[in-house]
Amino acid sequence: MSDAFRVYALCYARRDGRRGRHFHGYDERWDEPHPTAYYVWPAVSDRHTVAVDAGIAPDQVHRPAGIDYHASPVSLLGGMGAAPGSVGHVVLTHLHYDHTGTAAAFTGARYVVQRAELEYWTGPWARRIERERRLVSDDDLAHLRAAEDRLQQVDGDAEVVPGLSVHLVGGHTVGMQVVRVSTARGRVVLASDAVHFYENLETDRPFPILHSMTGVYGAFDRIREPADGPDLIVAGHDPEVLQRFKPPPGAVRDRIARIV
Repeated sequence: MSDAFRVYALCYARRDGRRGRHFHGYDERWDEPHPTAYYVWPAVSDRHTVAVDAGIAPDQVHRPAGIDYHASPVSLLGGMGAAPGSVGHVVLTHLHYDHTGTAAAFTGARYVVQRAELEYWTGPWARRIERERRLVSDDDLAHLRAAEDRLQQVDGDAEVVPGLSVHLVGGHTVGMQVVRVSTARGRVVLASDAVHFYENLETDRPFPILHSMTGVYGAFDRIREPADGPDLIVAGHDPEVLQRFKPPPGAVRDRIARIV
């Protein structure tokens, strides 16, 4: 059996936006359209099935306003061989609500989260910083804490299963982690919200929702290290992912991309 994974980006929702909401600091093009895509990422090998992030649940579609919700992340994951009963691990790159919404559906999986991330959102500071606290679901946090026997809290970099590891980068949140996946083409980095849009990384301009400015810049540098080339870094909310990577045979291009 091989430890090489097949990796997909599944777009379950989109939202119209403006450039001014997606880049820190003034931008003369601030009012130009700049849409957002919402993804989950299944990684499937001969021995393991891992879901990276859990998206927004159907009963959360009012958050954020104006979202065009295509399908539940659970149904999309199931269609790519990552139905809840087959998933061994759910890696939560961070605990914003648009990455944890369907986690409770994976009743037999281990949840992988950075200890610093969980401690921050369940500690005193997050309750006082409203601009951050609004981005987290109390119900999702409660579920994770109740699933203590299946909750794998890691400190820094860690192998989840052979061929797939997590790497603490911080910046966007205290415990923001990216996922490195070994594939037939080399090591892919699922950057999630460490890099919302490729332009954030390529122009060295942070996304405006962040915990630490220096942490964001450090994350930009760090995610390049574990990837086998810039073409194997996958941005977290960029519709361009669906153009840079081809869909699997028979799939719709604007919904599913096979990373490798």
